[in-house]
Amino acid sequence: MAMVFGILGILCLGYYIALMIFGMDFAVIWLLAGAVLVLLGYVLGRPPLWVNALPKGVKAGFGILLLAGLFFFMFLEGLIISGMSGKQQKNLDYIIVLGAQVRGDHPSRALRERIKKAADYLKKNPSTIAILSGGQGPGEDMTEAVCMQQELIKMGIESDRIILEEDSTSTWENLEYCARLAPVKEKKTGLVTQNFHVYRSMKLAKHQQYSDIYGIPAPSQWTYQPHFMVREAFALVKEKLVGHL
Repeated sequence: MAMVFGILGILCLGYYIALMIFGMDFAVIWLLAGAVLVLLGYVLGRPPLWVNALPKGVKAGFGILLLAGLFFFMFLEGLIISGMSGKQQKNLDYIIVLGAQVRGDHPSRALRERIKKAADYLKKNPSTIAILSGGQGPGEDMTEAVCMQQELIKMGIESDRIILEEDSTSTWENLEYCARLAPVKEKKTGLVTQNFHVYRSMKLAKHQQYSDIYGIPAPSQWTYQPHFMVREAFALVKEKLVGHL
C-alpha cells in the first residue's frame, strides 16, 4: 500500500508539472495531492516514532476521515459522469452555448468544440434558435459570444438564428442573463458545454427555474480530462456553498 501511494503521488506531481507548462488553472490541486500521497506512502512504509506513539483511536479516526473524503469525492465524480452522455433531444426551441476562453480573436480548443457541437445541432434542427453567451475577459480581443457568432456564420448558420449575450462572466450569469433575452425558462432549451460541465450547468439552470432543460455535451481534450473532472468536483462544492445548488 505504501508503494501504491508513493507511485500515485509521483504521478500527480508529474501531472502538475505538465499542467503548469500548458498554463492550466487550478493545477495546484495536483501538487497538493501529490505531496499528500507521497507523505502517506512514506509514513505507511516507514512510520516515524511519533506516528507509532499515536493512540489507536486517533489513527482510526484519521483513517475514517480519509475514507469519508474519498467516498464523497467519488460520489461527486459519479454525479459529474451522469451528465456526460445521454440521448440528444430533437427540435429544441433554444440552445444556449456557454462561453469559454477566447485566445485573442480565436476560440480556444474547448470553445471550438462547443461551437462545432452547436453548429451540428442547428443544422439538424433548423427551427432552433441559438443564444451565444459569454462576455470579454483578460486576453480576449472580443466577447466570447461574438467569437462564437463569427465561427457559426462561417459554418453556415444564419445570423437571424443567433442571439448574443455579451455580459456574463460565469455559468450562473450565462443562464441568468440569457433568460432576460428569450423565454428559455419556459421553452425547451438545451445547454451546449463540455461533457464534464453538463451536470453542474443543468443543476444551476434548474435552480434558476428552467423548466424543460437538456444537456448537449461537447467533447473535451482527453489529456486534461482528469484535471477537468477534479476541478469540477470542487466547483460543485463551491456552488453549493454560495447557494446556487
